[in-house]
Amino acid sequence: MASHILVLGGTTEARELAAELAARPGVRVTTSLAGRVSRPGALAGDVRIGGFGGAEGLAAWLREHRVDAVVDATHPFAESITANAARAATATGLPVVVLRRPGWRPGPRDRWHPVDSLAEAADVLPGLGRRVLLTTGRLGLAAFAHLAQLHFVVRSVEPPEPPMPPDAEVLLARGPFTVADEAALLRAHRIDVVVTKDSGGAATAAKLTAAREAGVPVVVVRRPRLPDGVRAVPDVGGVLERLGLSPER
Repeated sequence: MASHILVLGGTTEARELAAELAARPGVRVTTSLAGRVSRPGALAGDVRIGGFGGAEGLAAWLREHRVDAVVDATHPFAESITANAARAATATGLPVVVLRRPGWRPGPRDRWHPVDSLAEAADVLPGLGRRVLLTTGRLGLAAFAHLAQLHFVVRSVEPPEPPMPPDAEVLLARGPFTVADEAALLRAHRIDVVVTKDSGGAATAAKLTAAREAGVPVVVVRRPRLPDGVRAVPDVGGVLERLGLSPER
């Protein structure tokens, strides 16, 4: 049974997993956060903040701290972290488990436009609307900076990083959001197109329901592929099973 587990965190699922692991006798859990959120919530077990210095730095840290298993419970779009975790686990011979909440799926009335990147999202926007609710996080807004003819409402947890579209207003907010609140937001700002990443989960899914009910199209950025040979589990129970830990205490 693994005794020291490194959780690459930053998600609700990572927080739940840390609490599950920390409550088990003989199991030590360390959660690593990238440091992109200024006020992270309390976490069970040990916490470290900051990068490792790529796959080699992570591998060295795993050896130094005698880690027995790695769980990548980062955001589904933390592509470089996931790749580094896979390479570091291979280099050290440690098991790695990827925890990814299931992605969203469109229903019959949804007007989704799937794309593979923020750049592709920017390409299709002018043909879909003029008032955009942009909910792709605080990074990567440079992809939309050239769209001067569109009005953007940029919602993120932390202040977004420039460059940004010239006609943009920022809403700082953290989910979960209700369908009623999202519908009111669409009406108040006269939103006629929404852009989001396929983050999955319930905390920010209400905007999809609100958009469906309002007949508003949604540009959905697909998740990046996992590294070759890496398979994800959808929940904390799946991680515990992979680690050889009973889901029940």
